[in-house]
Amino acid sequence: MARLKVLVRRRLPASVEARMAALFDAMLNPADAGLDRAALETAVRGCDVLVPSVAEPVDAALIAAAAPRLRLIANFGAGVDNIDLAAARAHAVAVTNTPGVLTEDTADIALALMLIAARRLGAAERTLRAGHWRGWGPTDQLGTSLTAKRLAIVGMGRIGQALARRARALGMAIDYHSRRPLAPESEAALGARFRPELDAMLAEADVVSLHVPYTPQTHQLIDRRRIALLRPSAFLVNTARGAVVDEAALIEALQAGAIAGAGLDVYAREPDIDPRLVALPNVALLPHVGSATVETRTAMGMKVVANILAFQEGRELPDRVT
Repeated sequence: MARLKVLVRRRLPASVEARMAALFDAMLNPADAGLDRAALETAVRGCDVLVPSVAEPVDAALIAAAAPRLRLIANFGAGVDNIDLAAARAHAVAVTNTPGVLTEDTADIALALMLIAARRLGAAERTLRAGHWRGWGPTDQLGTSLTAKRLAIVGMGRIGQALARRARALGMAIDYHSRRPLAPESEAALGARFRPELDAMLAEADVVSLHVPYTPQTHQLIDRRRIALLRPSAFLVNTARGAVVDEAALIEALQAGAIAGAGLDVYAREPDIDPRLVALPNVALLPHVGSATVETRTAMGMKVVANILAFQEGRELPDRVT
């Protein structure tokens, strides 16, 4: 059986790269160095499979340049908003992703951002590191308790449900909005209440956490109007995609104190971060680390390998998107 020529855009965990080298004719990127556009188009023309990460756009022009040899885009990530799926379909290029394995770690980060933002842990750490801590004081570094607060989860898929399990352990009341409600037994197990009207749920929430995929329908789902619905005491957490939120409107609300704070792991124009966000003391900022554990990134890589191997062997792709 002929081995597929595989172009890997970024450095992957060592065990994943070793597996790829054993199974395929893999062009790895051990230096994690980027290619300019011309070099990328030249490289992709000579491969059967492209392995981008969610940070690398795969646009229509790149897919057209790679046709007809390119037959599979095996994305390293659950989201596929970095890939022009219509162009992939038009050129008969299959697309796969890596769902399921990053659920728990991403839910951990959402919970961490909730705690950092509500308890003002970032500000507290900065005070200590700067040498400004004067010792314990009854009114120093006061944050907001999450116990008995109302969490609104927007998007109740795997990650949303994993966050609900964690939030229930904290004693939070849990509302959720999704395309369809969970089964009654799942709602009961999570202690969650379905809210068919997103606006009404947002207006009553103490914490809003976003877990929807990025699509044209979810572009700036949390827009200026919806941000204005939030209570002045509310916190917004986003571990989904930056463009799900109107970032400019969020910054203005945070600057004005119209909401209490935010916790963000994703941004509208990554890796460029709006300097106004960095300057805000009421925002917890992380550099898109939702799935950043050795275990999860390795599992994601092995899913990529499994999809390419299935393609090489003529089997159904385990994680086919299109």
